[in-house]
Amino acid sequence: MPHVVTQACCADASCVYACPVNCIHPTPDEPDFLTSEMLYIDPATCVDCGACVSACPVGAIVPGHRIEPQDERYLEINAAHYEDVDVAQSPVRFPVDARLRLPLAPISKPKPIEIPGGGDIRVAIVGSGPSAMYAADELLRHPNVYVTMYERLDKPFGLARYGVAPDHLSTRKVMALFDEIARNNRLDILVRSEVGRDIALDDLRRDFHGVIYAGGAKTDRRLDIPGIELENVASATEFVGWYNGHPDFADRAFDLSHRKVVVIGNGNVALDVARILTSDPEDLASTSISPVALAALRNSKVEEVLVVARRGAADAAFTLPELVGLADRGANVTVDPELLAPELLASAGTSDDPTISAKLEILAELSQRPTQSGPVIRFGFLRSPQEITANADGSAAGVTFGINRLDPLRGGVEPVGETETVEAGLVLTSIGYKGVEVPGLPFDGARGVIPNAGGRVVDGDTPITGVYVTGWIKRGPSGFIGTNKSDSAETVAQLRADLEAGLLSVPTPVASPRRRLGRALAR
Repeated sequence: MPHVVTQACCADASCVYACPVNCIHPTPDEPDFLTSEMLYIDPATCVDCGACVSACPVGAIVPGHRIEPQDERYLEINAAHYEDVDVAQSPVRFPVDARLRLPLAPISKPKPIEIPGGGDIRVAIVGSGPSAMYAADELLRHPNVYVTMYERLDKPFGLARYGVAPDHLSTRKVMALFDEIARNNRLDILVRSEVGRDIALDDLRRDFHGVIYAGGAKTDRRLDIPGIELENVASATEFVGWYNGHPDFADRAFDLSHRKVVVIGNGNVALDVARILTSDPEDLASTSISPVALAALRNSKVEEVLVVARRGAADAAFTLPELVGLADRGANVTVDPELLAPELLASAGTSDDPTISAKLEILAELSQRPTQSGPVIRFGFLRSPQEITANADGSAAGVTFGINRLDPLRGGVEPVGETETVEAGLVLTSIGYKGVEVPGLPFDGARGVIPNAGGRVVDGDTPITGVYVTGWIKRGPSGFIGTNKSDSAETVAQLRADLEAGLLSVPTPVASPRRRLGRALAR
């Protein structure tokens, strides 16, 4: 029985390099790796050796014969990724010719970094989230490299700690991998150390051979509609930070005394928020959820959360694993049939994209599933938010949506000229993240990124010597935790090439950052 990748997949790709028969795709060297929602094991070539199980940092891979009932859907999801034709009308289909496999993903062994004059190499990394940790891991493979990481918060690991939902226990296991990286005695993580406040970027450029900025995308994309400033209107990011105990949101409070909540946007963060709002608080008590948030959820009056998006179901922003987890792990979730275009229901299972097809099949199933007692999550599609209406006291009363329809000629959607208003005592917007400008570096305000060429920061066409970027501030808010692994490897490769070419200045001898700011442990 082949092994199976399940919902917890973080696309780290460690399993790809552990596999002796190249049955896990996409690999980091394949063009769809950065956009793939998860990795997939080919059942036709898997030899059931178990090497991938040991390599996976989040425990996402299990033998097919040991798969839990709530994960059985992944048997077909993995197989469908490789499907060419039906074989004996089996519900699980396999490629006709296993010889059509892509070549084995290359396993690169880092070579020593040799710089003119020799000696140790010192690199500064700004931030300590997944992209920063993967960059440090890549650098520390070279025995003459020392890394100092600057983190403004009191704990490291960024969104891996403060962005992953507390009930996603498997995904949060990736922090154990980061803990292992942090134990390297050539890595200093300096918490409560903010670049621009405690140390200047120019000082880092003077004191280190190179500086990698991995500050992520720190703000939300703003929804610019009337009523956005009303009381009880906030971003989903604020809500996530609140229930995860993020220091920036320690003083935040959310009014959960209302019957209905509207979440605008339907990415993974939106689904996380809806699930937490409707979960049994006692099921969350054993997780890392903030005690303040847990107490508020225990007193919550929320009965319904509507997750609504402008486009149709085929363009839903949430990933297939996130939807499977919601549908098959006990959540009380449904789709109002009138909010799921009939033509999409009819097309479920027929899309050329197996991921979209699987999403539509599950949504069609949910639209027919009877709701259980207790708080419910409802999906809505083809609705554009136009205004947040107010109560007499200035708080949110509801959301007025413009109704859309699919535009078969031009693609996308078009308004039908009608509106509807949905009651909501709390409105959370979840339409994406955006990077913020870094003083002293060029910035692309439209994309919310620092302009770069493969990770090397550029001002126009001119590279800025010794400054690099990785993660969301490099590519924009896309991909998953593991996507940062290949992204950071690309950036480190640029830094290594510049070092070996002698393009980077030798740091000014100064007191060790460890002595100036104090060493911080990862935990």
